[in-house]
Amino acid sequence: MFEADKTEELVDKAAQLVEAAGKAGADRCDAVVARGRSTSVNVRLGKVEGTEASESDSFSLRVFVGNKVASVSANAGSDAAQLAERAVAMARVSPEDPFATLADPADLAADHADLDLFDPAEVGSQALTDAALATEEAARAVKGVTNSGGAGASAGMGGLVLVTSEGFSGAYMGTRFGRSVSVIAGEGTGMERDYDFDSRLYYADLDSPQAIGQSAGERTVRRLNPRQMETGSDVTVVFDPRVARGFVGHLAAAINGAAVARKTSFLRDMLGKQVMARGITITDDPQIVRGPASRPFDGEGVKGTRLNMVEDGILKTWFLSTGTARELGLQTNGRGVRSGSNVNPASTNLALEPGDKSAEELIRDVGSGIYVTEVIGQGVNMITGEYSRGATGFRIENGILTYPVSEITIASNLKEMFLNTTPASDIDRKYGTASPTLAVEGMTLAGK
Repeated sequence: MFEADKTEELVDKAAQLVEAAGKAGADRCDAVVARGRSTSVNVRLGKVEGTEASESDSFSLRVFVGNKVASVSANAGSDAAQLAERAVAMARVSPEDPFATLADPADLAADHADLDLFDPAEVGSQALTDAALATEEAARAVKGVTNSGGAGASAGMGGLVLVTSEGFSGAYMGTRFGRSVSVIAGEGTGMERDYDFDSRLYYADLDSPQAIGQSAGERTVRRLNPRQMETGSDVTVVFDPRVARGFVGHLAAAINGAAVARKTSFLRDMLGKQVMARGITITDDPQIVRGPASRPFDGEGVKGTRLNMVEDGILKTWFLSTGTARELGLQTNGRGVRSGSNVNPASTNLALEPGDKSAEELIRDVGSGIYVTEVIGQGVNMITGEYSRGATGFRIENGILTYPVSEITIASNLKEMFLNTTPASDIDRKYGTASPTLAVEGMTLAGK
């Protein structure tokens, strides 16, 4: 399905760009090829609505002349010498950037571990169509489901080729397969919608169409006939793992070195201080075999290692690329990600590590509160930490989930929320950001 044998050809092309840039007058440079292939099928009500396919090998050459930097993009057929000359000419008239540079040679990955990221399975459009149809059929078969928002199946490959003037040369590719479905239950103004999905590196690891469809249908039907809750303060909110992953994502954004350098993070002064409840550890590890966000090296050629970003509630480090680390007076930890010609830090396989209690035990101990299955809106201020979002879910009474609730808003400040978080033990590590069920005490709920 995907051509892996083209990698050496792309490495050679990137090396030619680096060599040409040196001849054109660049002091340092790197060349990147971002590879991408994807095929997807979308269906609705038993009929195919669309099939899409795309592929690209996008080249980018970044050159440094002193502290001046410029980047140009190209395709595989571009003339290396002309491209290099144009990039160097652009750099010479660019403003100086004291923080932009290549990774130090001492930081570069000396070996490229095989992380088993590439599945050679042949998955064609017909197989994707069959899976999408079967997923939707299973969802629509659930009693109470009245309509479909559609289902989809996809197969894709992404990869990176990197060559630098400091002697680094490397490439890797990873595959990604997915299935999803969204359905509707009820009629008229009483309609409710929900969905389910799965995404894996290896096709055989995907949840079956029947399991995904049935789960989506059951989640949707459970939401019928929701009520509002009374407005109150000091409410315990339990986040479903699906929502909890986004909650952990807010923490990741707040401890991103780029946000800290720009002073746009509410945790910018909290390094070495308590930011989560005691006992909580948050890890980030790019070297997990078959990890959903694993990579043998980052966008600068640096091999990242497992880090405890938060340990026993204490913030230990930021996500750092070379340029961001220099700006903060620190050293990169191999979290650089290429975005076009830029390099910015980001998490890899990020996980809020599980606690000791099962989700059921955690909910039982809460006694009274709300179990949130979906949040709505963009009410998160990453500069102040203020958090206010619409929510739907289920009322918790006497330690069990009871009736569905909607049209409510939950609010607090992320600083307080992080300090009042208790994790359950039900973590699922199949996504790049993983979290168990989380209970957050002391929130405000706006309802009727």
